Amino acid sequence: MTQHNYPELITWLEQKGKKDFGNKFHFLEQDIPYITKLIAYFLEDEAICYQLDIDLAKGILLSGPVGCGKTTLMTLMRYVPQPNKKFFLKPCRDISFEFIKVGYEVIHRYSHGHNTHAEHKNYCFDDLGIEKNLKYFGNECNVMAEIILSRYDIFISKKIQTHITTNLSATEIETAYGNRVRSRLRNMVNLIAFDKTTKDKR
Repeated sequence: MTQHNYPELITWLEQKGKKDFGNKFHFLEQDIPYITKLIAYFLEDEAICYQLDIDLAKGILLSGPVGCGKTTLMTLMRYVPQPNKKFFLKPCRDISFEFIKVGYEVIHRYSHGHNTHAEHKNYCFDDLGIEKNLKYFGNECNVMAEIILSRYDIFISKKIQTHITTNLSATEIETAYGNRVRSRLRNMVNLIAFDKTTKDKR
C-alpha cells in the first residue's frame, strides 16, 4: 500500500505548473499515467514503483513526440524529489555550446564534476538529439555520447543517476550515438514513453 494520495499530488503539481507557466497550464487526462510514474519515482514510492516496474536505482528516460510536455514535466518534478533524487536540468544544446567554447573539459564537467574533488550530481539532459556533432580545433566529437558513457561509469561505481528527455526512439538513439550508448542506457534508465500520437501542446 502507498502512503501517498496521487490525485492530491497531481492537483498540487498542476497548481505549481500554473504558477510557473501561466493560468492556462493544465494536465491532460491522457498524461496522468506518465505523471503518476514520475511522481512515484521521485517520491521513491516503492510500492507503486514495484507495481509499475520502475527501478528506483536507475534514472529516467522520458521520450515522446515534439511538444508533448517532457521538459515541462521534468521541470515540475524538481518540486517532488526525495533528497537523493534531486537533480539539475541541463539542455543538451547548451552543453554543445559549452563544448565549442571550452572543449573536452565539458565531458569531464558533466560526468566527474568541475574538479577531481567535486560532488557528483544527478543530471537531467534535456532534449537529447537536438545537438549535433561538434568540432573543437578541428576534432569532431559526439559530446553527449561521451558524457553518457562516462555517466554510466559513475552510475555503476557510485549509483549517480542520469535522466534524459528526447524525441528519439531507441533505434534513433542507436543511430545517432552508437550501440554502446544504447546498451548503457538500457542498464541505467527506466523508459517512460509518451504515445507517438500525442499531439503538440504548444
